[in-house]
Amino acid sequence: QVQLVESGGGLVQAGGSLRLSCAASGRTFSRYAMGWFRQAPGKEHEFVAAITWSGGSTYYADSVKGRFTISRDNAKNMVYLQMNSLKPEDAAVYYCARHRLPSSIIRVIIPDEYDSWGQGTQVTVSS
Repeated sequence: QVQLVESGGGLVQAGGSLRLSCAASGRTFSRYAMGWFRQAPGKEHEFVAAITWSGGSTYYADSVKGRFTISRDNAKNMVYLQMNSLKPEDAAVYYCARHRLPSSIIRVIIPDEYDSWGQGTQVTVSS
């Protein structure tokens, strides 16, 4: 399985920005869609954004559309989440994950469709 390592979380004031990064191991990174999810205390994993294996299509939760941007660099095995205009309700542990099927976007917003997860990075937004 691929190993995923997130970084870039931290404490930011409301209205501020953060850029999360996710480094993936292995040679098959470019064959899989990647997603970002978040989990606040006492809540389930929530879909944030996803990107196809080529980067040609992106998907966003309504709550972050227009504020967050997902991107990837297949040459570097990296996926990113640029978060702007952060709100206190964006505070959570953010996880990157790899879709379980190559060249697939089946149920891309569903956590169960992802088989590899990073350890998460904490994002805290002060009001």
